[in-house]
Amino acid sequence: MGVVKKIAGPAVIAENLADAKMFDIVRVGNEKLVGEIIRLDGETCFVQVYEDTNGLIVGEPIITTKLPLAVELGPGMLNGIFDGIQRPLDKIREASGMYISRGIEVSSLDRKKKWAFTPMKKAGDTVKGGDVLGTVPEFSFTHKILVPPDQGGKLKSVAAAGEYTIDDTVAELEDGTKLRLAHFWPVRKARPITRKLDPNEPFLTGMRILDVLFPLTAGGTAAIPGPFGSGKTVTQQSIAKFGDADIVVYVGCGERGNEMTDVLVEFPELEDPKTGKPLMERTILIANTSNMPVAAREASLYTGVTIAEYFRDQGYKVSLMADSTSRWAEALREIASRLEEMPAEEGYPPYLSSRLSAFYERSGKVTTLAGDQGAVSVIGAVSPAGGDFSEPVTQATLRITGGFWALDAQLARARHFPAINWARSYSLFLGILESWYRANIAPDYPELRTQLITLLQREADLQQVVQLVGPDALQDAERLSLEIGRIAREDFLQQNGYDKVDANCSMPKAYGMMQMIVAMYKRGEEALAKGASISDFLGDPVIEKMGRTRYVPEAEFPQYKAEFDAQIKNAFMGGVKA
Repeated sequence: MGVVKKIAGPAVIAENLADAKMFDIVRVGNEKLVGEIIRLDGETCFVQVYEDTNGLIVGEPIITTKLPLAVELGPGMLNGIFDGIQRPLDKIREASGMYISRGIEVSSLDRKKKWAFTPMKKAGDTVKGGDVLGTVPEFSFTHKILVPPDQGGKLKSVAAAGEYTIDDTVAELEDGTKLRLAHFWPVRKARPITRKLDPNEPFLTGMRILDVLFPLTAGGTAAIPGPFGSGKTVTQQSIAKFGDADIVVYVGCGERGNEMTDVLVEFPELEDPKTGKPLMERTILIANTSNMPVAAREASLYTGVTIAEYFRDQGYKVSLMADSTSRWAEALREIASRLEEMPAEEGYPPYLSSRLSAFYERSGKVTTLAGDQGAVSVIGAVSPAGGDFSEPVTQATLRITGGFWALDAQLARARHFPAINWARSYSLFLGILESWYRANIAPDYPELRTQLITLLQREADLQQVVQLVGPDALQDAERLSLEIGRIAREDFLQQNGYDKVDANCSMPKAYGMMQMIVAMYKRGEEALAKGASISDFLGDPVIEKMGRTRYVPEAEFPQYKAEFDAQIKNAFMGGVKA
């Protein structure tokens, strides 16, 4: 048993703690606050405490559990809301009321609930880490019971099909190791895999600007930087609802309490478009708001990514939303300053980039230990102060992630949602995904996408001229480019998250809309060459038909587009016909 030597906020220095190891969990003080050893210096241990240290006194005892910070992985996590170290908030409220009592201990998973276990192995079989022992139904999801990655051997016995709690033994190895429905895994240690695979298929989000212009791969990483009020949280929620993932893990890391409350209230009410059931049935929320202990904020990202890896190891596609990594980095900075570490740029510790890299690198499309394919796609929000993208967290994230979806406060103020600035955003996955798009969407998809980007860039260049001399100074061909660019922005890049149809767009529909926009531009050029004027173009009813396209249901879109294609053949001639 050690004693508290010094207290500096969440950082506590202990001495005389025998057998202390890095990242061991300790119980601090008479109230047994949860802490973690983050540095060893001779006989002195530096501990970050995951709870409020007010009232803690020098000389109080510290006891080590000799175990690292770990999460319990098994049935019962779906539809769960946890704090940063996987304590269920509903159980905490039952035990301590509306406010979290210090030193409170609650089980991460329900110990009493029974689960219908169906074995897939039998006595005498040899199993290795990651193999599937059996299955358990959880909502409409099949939960696979895995052999812990660091265990394996010959099965001495396997329980018959029936109902068991997570503490019951469902299998036993010949060496006496008992296997349960759940197992523990340290959060700072990546779960092992057989190998990483090439990220050769997209993670579709249902948002046209992302899926078309700045795509993400299944197992890829993306950052959503943006100032206050630009729509980071709303964008992540939309991706969580419509994204191409079997499981969603949402980490609210250091966000404002009222914003996290909105998430906790809205998510249970969201309908899963895949099943028609509540979205929470395949979602796990980790809530660690800005008024919660800062050290737990630092741990919450690791808790989230470990849970995501667990479902990946079952062969599922998982999306991890981290909102936001800036608040996580601020927690890192605060703890580093308490430990009197040498600060780097803007006070952040020198290892900021390496810690961010280590987190994002736990994403990927992989072959699991059981031989299945699974993926963890990580989408992290970044909250640069004042919207300054040159600050350290944004710059470090930019060097790590493959997708950079830059939100723009000016677009948000103009009610352009999603407020993603297409001039500042990019994706490194375009070349990787080109063959997938040609094979699964259309052979000419990349070329059509390039034409759309060219139209948007041309309109952006002309807007600068318009601001100086006005639109009337432009020639008709330039006015045409300006108008087509506006249509692309307003009718393609924008999406109405409150409209049941426009909130989610499939790739075939997005491709069809691109075809319509490019066809309008080509037909406009032909009409101008034959003597039509820009007023003929602006007054044609086909413009209004294009504007209604995004609200056309998917099932009706092929017929709607066929009508548009017939109408566009003779459009924009106006008075020339007469």
